[in-house]
Amino acid sequence: MLKRIVHLFFLIVGGTLGIFFIPELLEILNIADVPFLDRPYTLAVLGAIILFFTTFWLVDYIVGLIKWLEDTLIKAPITDVIFGTLGLISGLIVAFLIVIPLGKIQFVVVNTVIPIFITLLLGYLGFQVGFKKRDELVSLFSISNKNKKKGIDEEEVEKKSKELKILDTSVIIDGRIADICQTGFLEGTIVIPQFVLEELQHIADSSDVLKRNRGRRGLDILNRIQKELAIKVEIYEGDFDEIQEVDSKLVKLAKLTSGVVVTNDFNLNKVCELQKVAVLNINDLANAVKPVVLPGEEMHVQVIKDGKEHNQGIAYLDDGTMIVVEDGRDYIGKHIEVLVTSVLQTSAGRMIFAKPKLLEKAL
Repeated sequence: MLKRIVHLFFLIVGGTLGIFFIPELLEILNIADVPFLDRPYTLAVLGAIILFFTTFWLVDYIVGLIKWLEDTLIKAPITDVIFGTLGLISGLIVAFLIVIPLGKIQFVVVNTVIPIFITLLLGYLGFQVGFKKRDELVSLFSISNKNKKKGIDEEEVEKKSKELKILDTSVIIDGRIADICQTGFLEGTIVIPQFVLEELQHIADSSDVLKRNRGRRGLDILNRIQKELAIKVEIYEGDFDEIQEVDSKLVKLAKLTSGVVVTNDFNLNKVCELQKVAVLNINDLANAVKPVVLPGEEMHVQVIKDGKEHNQGIAYLDDGTMIVVEDGRDYIGKHIEVLVTSVLQTSAGRMIFAKPKLLEKAL
């Protein structure tokens, strides 16, 4: 169907050109007295045939270009299309206002070439500004509309925006976020950016078995959150084409929406703190609810392997907490009683330092 429309377009253009230009061509060739060539419909048919046969090889390329443009527009988020179009219209309006006075200048270059150049330039710039600033414009309009409709002050606006919990890839793959949502400790709306979903899909399609399983686990966790849990979930379809890293995109999105980033990535946690972005680290939550271990307490552990420092042994609690046993290298593979000497707790996790109780008795 599209190919026939393109053919029809060329026939109409050829017929129109034939009516206006074939008579002049015949006069140049001194064959203006040829019968039937003085009638408009004959000229139109002749022009349509000539243009059709000289441009038939272009039809497939034009159809392919139109289909590519159609697929691009269909796949693009509606906000991209709307704000890009508004920017284009604004640019063309400004160009029209600038071109009006130029038309009064009696100079060929000024009143023909320059207007075309200005129109193309400002149309392009308007589209780019509307397209790349769409997220800031959406955020601006949404906040202003809330203020007008509800008459709420800035503190209430900030409170509402803090209800947006933006998930990163690591916390989705981790899986504990679903249990936290199920218990009701996480309130508000869960926001899953489209670029995070794309990263998860890329991981799930990886040739590496471990990465593939991690990606599929993340997708299963998202399905569970969306279908089984009584919490509102939204997909953010916008993107930041000028930013490559997913973590940087998350920080940018949190700034625009005044939302909260939910992660278990220690580095992303630090970046959010440096850029004054609210962040929830589920490792902090896990550490906060772990049983308190105080120096001087006794524990029964199994030394698994040797540590980094000389003569150290490493053991683990049931929850994965690492215990560094001084002078514990000789007890690798054995169950021993240890005495806690100190506890180090950070956003990256908790570490317990201890020494064998047998040495304590010997001393």
